Amino acid sequence: MRRTGDGRSWEYLLLRRTPEAGGFWRGVTGALEYGESFEEAARRELFEETGFIPNELVRIDYSYTFPMEDQWQRKYSPDVREIVEHVFLAFLNAGASEPKSDPREHDRWAWCPFEEALKKLRWPGNIEALKRCERIVRAKFAQTDER
Repeated sequence: MRRTGDGRSWEYLLLRRTPEAGGFWRGVTGALEYGESFEEAARRELFEETGFIPNELVRIDYSYTFPMEDQWQRKYSPDVREIVEHVFLAFLNAGASEPKSDPREHDRWAWCPFEEALKKLRWPGNIEALKRCERIVRAKFAQTDER
């Protein structure tokens, strides 16, 4: 997420998967590489999918599970039947603008206020993750904005 140029609100970055990969909106996602911590993977995936390096990365006390789809099974070991996603919130500079996304993975991107981002998301786990991130953002900025 980033603060808007006027500094009064914030926006979330969403990426849209290509039609071949489902055509849905989501945040940055990815998988652990051998020996990585969840935080290391979150930082790496953010950079690989957007080119951004966060000022701060906060692990959200939330994860969700969804079933492995046949089209993705080749990327995982044969015994993997479901995916667990652990949620992080990356705070970026207000000047963060156009992500450097791979057009083979994502065909669009958008910086969205919370309500707009919520409407774009399809999957319950993504929706709940965004709601939890929003609560953290509001609490964080309520403290800093009061100073």
